[in-house]
Amino acid sequence: MAKLTKKQKEARSKIEPNKVYSIDEASALIKEISNVNFDPSVDLAVRLNVDPRKANQMVRGVVTLPHGTGKDVKVLALVTPDKEEEAKAAGADYVGLDEYLTKIKGGWTDVDVIVTMPSVMGKLGPLGRILGPRGLMPNPKTGTVTMDVAKAVSDVKAGKIDFKVDKTGIVHAAIGKASFDADKIVGNAKELISTLIKLKPQAAKGIYIKSIFMSSTMSPGVEIDAKSLAG
Repeated sequence: MAKLTKKQKEARSKIEPNKVYSIDEASALIKEISNVNFDPSVDLAVRLNVDPRKANQMVRGVVTLPHGTGKDVKVLALVTPDKEEEAKAAGADYVGLDEYLTKIKGGWTDVDVIVTMPSVMGKLGPLGRILGPRGLMPNPKTGTVTMDVAKAVSDVKAGKIDFKVDKTGIVHAAIGKASFDADKIVGNAKELISTLIKLKPQAAKGIYIKSIFMSSTMSPGVEIDAKSLAG
């Protein structure tokens, strides 16, 4: 096992063993222990009592974080010429079609989100092996395949993220930056959790949210009282 650095030991010493924190306490503590020389992301890991192998227990959705992600999200809009100006005006970083399809075939994936139109999806099919593993394949369920390209682009730029439960039943999501005020981290966390609650599958039995941990890049996790938020 790798040795802990001095900063990591110091961070761990500030977390009380076996203590479950309120979301306000956790947000303040994460800011305090995020002692690195860059602005780290703040992440939430929510363990759900679901079996993702069963289609009726899959949890997937989108949420617009009220205070944004703190990240400059690079958006590629793959659109027909008539939609190009609309996408550019909404703030897309890259706009076009065939030239970007060619670049992606060559291995270029220097974007965070791809927005496109239903009529273009057929051209993206062959690129699934490149885009899929990177989480870049547009999907109607996440609002990235739409005729309202401008809204899709502006939503992503404003802090819209998509999430999906992994095979172990955990939803991981970046909900901001450690430089955010603690109340903004709280607001974003609560928005994600309330969205997860609304998406509870009917087939899910018993306690739905089993645990919630907040962490920042390279920090230890802080457990949050899930019962107080499960509403």
